[in-house]
Amino acid sequence: MGAKARLFLMMVLQLAVWGAWAPKLFPYMGMLGFAPWQQSLVGSSWGVAALLGIFFSNQFADRNFAAERFLAASHLLGGLALLFTAFQTTFWPFFAGYLVYSLLYVPTLSVSNSIAFANLSDPAKDFGAVRMGGTVGWMLVSWPFVFLLGAKAGPEQVRSIFVVAAVVSFALAAYSLTLPHTPPKRGGEAADPLAWREAFKLLAVPFVGVLFVVTFIDSVIHNGYFVMADAFLTQRVGIAGNLSMVVLSLGQLAEIVTMFVLGGVLIRLGWKATMVIGVLGHAARFLVFAFLPDSIPAIVAVQLLHGVAYAFFFATVYIFVDAAFPKDVRSSAQGLFNLLILGVGNVGASFLFPHLMGRLTQPAPGGGTAVDYQALFLVPTGMAVVAVVLLALFFRPPEKGPAGPVTA
Repeated sequence: MGAKARLFLMMVLQLAVWGAWAPKLFPYMGMLGFAPWQQSLVGSSWGVAALLGIFFSNQFADRNFAAERFLAASHLLGGLALLFTAFQTTFWPFFAGYLVYSLLYVPTLSVSNSIAFANLSDPAKDFGAVRMGGTVGWMLVSWPFVFLLGAKAGPEQVRSIFVVAAVVSFALAAYSLTLPHTPPKRGGEAADPLAWREAFKLLAVPFVGVLFVVTFIDSVIHNGYFVMADAFLTQRVGIAGNLSMVVLSLGQLAEIVTMFVLGGVLIRLGWKATMVIGVLGHAARFLVFAFLPDSIPAIVAVQLLHGVAYAFFFATVYIFVDAAFPKDVRSSAQGLFNLLILGVGNVGASFLFPHLMGRLTQPAPGGGTAVDYQALFLVPTGMAVVAVVLLALFFRPPEKGPAGPVTA
């Protein structure tokens, strides 16, 4: 295979590991009887992993270790942690297994991006098409669960989300050893030996700092979607449990198309307009959730906006980071923004939205309780509006494509 095809397959497997368990994680913890604070603690694991990754894993990949070998070792050990987690039904062993997996997996997301950027001749043009492989992987891995899960699947069936993820993780560990050799870039004599410290310094550049804040807001919104969407679809909209993952995967279908055109959109619209469209996609989706929950066609169709929101904002952020940061700190720079996208934003969503769902749970007319989803979904809608205003007024980067690394 050519370099692009090999990197595409890397992304297929990389995101399939994540996509196998993500939509069902919070419902599964509910089946196990975990309290809201326990679910939030599990959700915070990625924040811990993203933070530690900057200082250790990404630093190691930038300065000391070939990226493809780092990927192989991480996914081998991560697969073992997933298998352990799959068969834990009490909180602390489950949390321990999931935390170890998170510490191993989260840094690989930024390292796989770095491998792709290092081996593409024109990253701004080609990364979208390569990263589209991750979308394909996320979407494809949802289909086995149509057969593995029943419409009313119990925890004994749902634990298969971790088993499937482990199998994919082992496959990626082996495949990583065939990827293009990507040695560490230690920088010149004047380079800071701590790559993460050099990356942090660039937050003093105004447009980088603004993007950092906006990325935090949008990452809370994005991760909140995964906290809330499956319960909303199954409990409020009435979609069967074994089909909800397929419905959620429609966002990845749209993402495939969006990733394919992303390079051209960036050339025509520039960084700011592309990112604004991505954040507005989040707002529009949650507005439909809030006001049209009884229209199954509308709820299913609006899943397509998830792909637009992800590609036009988060994938654009990854491309921007590669363009704006020096080569010898790019794994750490990717890790810095992953700290928001996968870490702090994930923790914020894991605490904020379960708390709001609890506060907005009311007695249902026919007995029992129900969440006031309209009030719930207006919260991320308002957050998206704030992010758009910040981008529109204060984010002033080089507008047309990469312009070379910025300096603090």
